[in-house]
Amino acid sequence: MNNKTFILATVEHLKKLLILLAVSLPLYLQGSHIVGGEFELVHKENFTYTVRLILYFDVNHGNPGARDTTITAAIYRKADNRFMMLVNMQLISENRVSYTQPNCSNGEIITNKMIYSADINLNASNYADPGGYYLSWQRCCRNYEITNIYSEVPGELSTAAGQTFYLEFPPVVKNGIPFINSSPILFPPLNDYACPGRPYYADFAGVDPDGDSLVYSIVTPLSTSTTDAFPPHSPAPYPEVTWRPGFSLEKITKGIPDLKISPQGLITVTPADSGLYVFAVRCEQFRDGVKIGESRRDFQMLVLDYCTSAEPPVILGKKITDPAFSYKDDMAISFDYGSADNIRCIRVQVTDPDSKKSSDRLREKISLRVVPLNFRSSVVSEVLPLIKTATLVDGSAAEFDICFPECPYFFGGAYQVGIIAMDDACSIPMTDTLRVEVTVNLPANQKPVFSTPDVSASLIEGDVQVWPVAAFDPDGDSLIISRLAQGFVPENSGMVFTYNYVSPSQITGQFLWDTHCDVYDFSTRSNFLVELRADDKDVCNA
Repeated sequence: MNNKTFILATVEHLKKLLILLAVSLPLYLQGSHIVGGEFELVHKENFTYTVRLILYFDVNHGNPGARDTTITAAIYRKADNRFMMLVNMQLISENRVSYTQPNCSNGEIITNKMIYSADINLNASNYADPGGYYLSWQRCCRNYEITNIYSEVPGELSTAAGQTFYLEFPPVVKNGIPFINSSPILFPPLNDYACPGRPYYADFAGVDPDGDSLVYSIVTPLSTSTTDAFPPHSPAPYPEVTWRPGFSLEKITKGIPDLKISPQGLITVTPADSGLYVFAVRCEQFRDGVKIGESRRDFQMLVLDYCTSAEPPVILGKKITDPAFSYKDDMAISFDYGSADNIRCIRVQVTDPDSKKSSDRLREKISLRVVPLNFRSSVVSEVLPLIKTATLVDGSAAEFDICFPECPYFFGGAYQVGIIAMDDACSIPMTDTLRVEVTVNLPANQKPVFSTPDVSASLIEGDVQVWPVAAFDPDGDSLIISRLAQGFVPENSGMVFTYNYVSPSQITGQFLWDTHCDVYDFSTRSNFLVELRADDKDVCNA
């Protein structure tokens, strides 16, 4: 890829309209019911957004009277905590959260996922502050059976705990143009119980509709400003929950190791004792290295001490031509683009000690899954075979071929995947992982070249200027030409770029700027940056 830059001469005027709304607050029943949840803010069109609140309701311990059919959240401006508007949301669905392995459930956890929703308009005149905004809703109370924080029945001498649902989002316009953004969505629930002394894991990663980077961290859960069922709307800061003696942000379960979250959003913990533990995850949203939003999600984890004895499976690997399975934990493979299948594939073997136990009827079900380790991909499962499960009998082994595609998943070097073997232990499968580093050697490729120089020019209103543009690819690859403008629409400022293909790998054209002020308005902007970009279509579109 190569870039051609045009810097052309800025006066910017911003207008802001502020609106104050009067609000009234309804009263509702109080009750112990909150498992956790989070907000979502999804862009629909123009300045219309859908707000969703996902609330997880404890069916076993929750007060049915605390099941709300409507809620009212509030939006504030971050810079000064100024109230912006209320958001009235309706309950649109309620569904039971299922276990990973339903056969392991005896009703220890029964959780409903309740979704509240509303469409709102965030008009540009009100929501353009560079510091952004936040959405909050306070509700009491959390479960009264929680082990690691004080969450008691509200009273004069008690320490009750509610939950503040919280979401930060950026302005809807930046530099005078719409800034399209949706918050992370589709956070999976934690739906299984853990066992003392046994590793526990859960995927807590959300999906960003805009492809923004997500950064996860464990934080102290937020409580509410009062112990009313519906505390009065109030701006941040919101109080944190109170940890019980011996517990803290560093000792959420007192596990060894304790609860943590990976950069990819994987929750892991080996709890020490049974109990009900609450925790919170902050998901920060970054675009081009700049933080633009933040989601907070609370949840609770149940640890039970009657899990049956189990041992994890074992996965080993080898290259197809190797005589034996000699790779444990880590292996690497390298191949050239266009290599045959047997060069691009490895073979894995899965065994499990439980398949030799009479208590398991000399049988153990195992399966494979794959996860990206140093990249993100929704299609990485393509490396797995069509049949990914097997039943091991009396110590037998199962073998699977894992085949990698000709093109790499990204072009920043070797990529890494985890091939995970899982058994059918309760309540969640026990696992073993083979980490595979894959290097794909692509044919040499030279970047496209602009044969005309960069331009930096100042024009007087009324001038018409034309600059020639030419680009070619030294390898003869086909070219794709694109134009990028920072913060404005070129045609609205009299700029026109035209080009013709001399051949698939060579283009010629011109960049024209007509600055007639009777046609185009330069009162709000007089400095312009335009990039022309040439990409070549080589193998794998690298």
